[in-house]
Amino acid sequence: MKKWWRGILGACVLLFSCAVGAQVQDMPGGPKVDQLNLHEGVTQIAQDVMWLHWLLLIICGVIFIGVFGVMFYSIWAHRKSRGHQASTFHEHLGVEVAWTVIPFIIVIAMALPATKTVVAMKDTSSPDLTVKVTGYQWKWGYEYLDGPAAGVKFLATLSTPRAQIEGREPKGQFYLMETDNHLVVPVDKKIRIVLTAGDVIHSWMIPDFGVKQDAIPGFLRDTWFRAQKPGIYRGQCAELCGKDHAFMPIVVEVLPQAEYEAWAEDQRKKMAANADDPNKEWTKEELIARGEKVYGANCVACHQANGKGVPGSFPALDGDKTVLGPKDAQLQTVLHGRPGTAMAAFAGQLNDVEIAAVITYTRHAWSNAGKGQDPVVQPKDSVAKR
Repeated sequence: MKKWWRGILGACVLLFSCAVGAQVQDMPGGPKVDQLNLHEGVTQIAQDVMWLHWLLLIICGVIFIGVFGVMFYSIWAHRKSRGHQASTFHEHLGVEVAWTVIPFIIVIAMALPATKTVVAMKDTSSPDLTVKVTGYQWKWGYEYLDGPAAGVKFLATLSTPRAQIEGREPKGQFYLMETDNHLVVPVDKKIRIVLTAGDVIHSWMIPDFGVKQDAIPGFLRDTWFRAQKPGIYRGQCAELCGKDHAFMPIVVEVLPQAEYEAWAEDQRKKMAANADDPNKEWTKEELIARGEKVYGANCVACHQANGKGVPGSFPALDGDKTVLGPKDAQLQTVLHGRPGTAMAAFAGQLNDVEIAAVITYTRHAWSNAGKGQDPVVQPKDSVAKR
């Protein structure tokens, strides 16, 4: 290849690399560009894990170099071409003892600090704050069990626009790593996370906290962290949980104590102001408007924005006989799910107003347009079917 051609090719590669590097930046609280190591972490557990990682890597590296160094030297220095003859011997007590005792000592030296860290990971006693976390397909539910925010609960759903996911607009800085609501906790406090799941196994993981714990339906498992500095920290579900497994990030916001208490007070006021009355009679227009938002946050991933679903995986709601039929069947499905299918139960995720609203919306959306029976479903209908 001519020199001038190689020069042009090299310049093109350099320009392309610079263009890509200019677009991709470190994500605050999340992964970094060209990150090859573990997160440094903002908890003692994360820092201990990092230290253990390097300790064991160095020990294993020294063993590798020592064993293979001796082996290759022996092969090279005692090869047949140099006139060496193979030795014949039966056993050597010193060697037998050495290759038993030395590995045992190495294993103990590795196990002691590792065991200490694992025990610390599992010590969830005496927390300053407890939060119940429930994994759903595909979002996280948070409920504060004590402290200033006791009683506050909400769902945290992926906030990345569908246009970015589908490639119709450029990807943002926090692509697939931002939610509409953050888990907010105070700095330098022991936070106990009690985990479960409403459908399949999920896993709550924040690398900067050194935390990864599975959420299993029907079980309560717990973990904890103590963030040493304020900031926003990001993680993801780390257990393959279905179609949108990649679309359920975790965002934790760590605030100073005074700011956390102010946030908790604000959340309590918002909950009181936005509390839905299931006894109220809602108009059709109110239910459709509310239902469209509920559908966008909870149903669009499976049934799609056009109501056509995903053939072979998720049924279409546009023209569906259940949606166009009597309301009781659809209420039963939305509230309690369909065993043996991917349809989850929403009784624990949505309140009665949201259930009634999303059902009413589907009965008026697309080609359905109020053609079926019971075009309007009231919250009291959902209360009766629970």
